[in-house]
Order: sequence, then structure tokens, then C-alpha cells
Amino acid sequence: MPGKTRVLVIDDETLVLDLLRMLLEKDGYEVLTAINGPQGLDLALGRRPQVIILDVKMPGMDGFEVCRQLRNATDAVIMFVSVKGESGDILRGMEMGADDYLVKPYTYQELASRLKACLQRKARGKPSILLKASSEVTLLTDPDRRLVFVHGRVVQLTPKEFEVLRYLLRHAGRVLSPDAILAHAWGPHNLGSDHLVKQLVYRLRSKLEVDPQEPRYIVTVRGSGYVFEAADTR
Repeated sequence: MPGKTRVLVIDDETLVLDLLRMLLEKDGYEVLTAINGPQGLDLALGRRPQVIILDVKMPGMDGFEVCRQLRNATDAVIMFVSVKGESGDILRGMEMGADDYLVKPYTYQELASRLKACLQRKARGKPSILLKASSEVTLLTDPDRRLVFVHGRVVQLTPKEFEVLRYLLRHAGRVLSPDAILAHAWGPHNLGSDHLVKQLVYRLRSKLEVDPQEPRYIVTVRGSGYVFEAADTR
């Protein structure tokens, strides 16, 4: 229950700290606040919160470094909230071990919803996972968000697009037949409906490829199926 959940908010803006404390306490959370990274680390190690909400841009020790040190010491849910909203910043935060990344400005309702989703995933033992397919393509395998980081962009997929791409990535370098993709994403009763796969692959290419007419990642192997080409894994 929320009343049993301790939340630590680390931000160098006192107005943000005061507002989040008020709203989170209203929702039944126990709230701790810290005005900088070192103070936040001390509170995190001493009071053991279940959730840490963390700003990125702070003087001295920035949020990325705080997150790195936290991840070596706690399995708490870590949520970044930051004005730094470029895809590289979001990807860096997730690679540091954060469970979510919320870009300012945001509504409290959005933060509360994302916080609840993170706690539910943790309770199910299913944290967000980054699946790196190549030096340019990373998939956030969180079915609630369905994000792909590609070519410096953040792309959100539909549930079916997400499921098919994740299947292709898990078998990167291996040719998958249309029927294999259909059975995985639509169920065995749709075997033979190759047009479903063609349409979905078309949409994925339009979102992920620099030139969908000359695909670099999702490649057609004529007469056999599709393969996610992940030879570039620098």
C-alpha cells in the first residue's frame, strides 16, 4: 500500500521538493527530501526508501552520478525527472539503472501513474530492461512504454509493433518465417496471414529505418522471412 512506501526526492529546487512532498504525502507516501546528491545518498543508505525520485541537473554531483552510486547500493525504484529530455539523456539514465525517466515539465498525475507502474513491475519481479541490438538501436523492453532509441530519436511503438520487434531482436541474426512471427504475435490461428506481417514490418521500417526502402535493420530474406541484422554491435 502507498502508506507503507517510503519515497526520497532529490532535487536542488526547494519549491519542487516542497510541492512533491505535499502531493506525495497526500497520496499516502512517506516522503524524505534532499537538496543535493551527497545528502540524497546519505538518506538513501540510512533510511532505505523504496522509491527515489531524482533530478539530473544539480550542482556538484549530478543525478547520473548519484544514480550510479545508488545502483551499487540499493534495488529501490529510481525515477529521473529532468529538463534534460534528449534521447541521449534518457538512454543514459536508463543505462545507469533507472526504472523510468520523466521529462519536465510534467503533471503530478503523470508522475504518480508512472511511479505506480514502476512499483507494480518491481512487485512482479519485472524491471525495465534495455535490450541493445546494435550501436544505434536500443529497445526498452517495458510493455507499458514500448520505447525504441534509434538514431538519436525516441520512438514509441504500438503494442503489436513492440512485440514483433522484441521477437526479432531476441533472435537477431536468425531468419524468422512469417508463420513464426504470426504464431508468436497473433497466435497459431492466424498462420498463413502473411499480409499482417508485411504491413507491420512496413510500419516498423517507417519508424526505425533511415531509408525504409533500403532497410538496414529489418531485412527481407526472399522466400524465407525476416531477420534483424545486428552485425554492428560496437
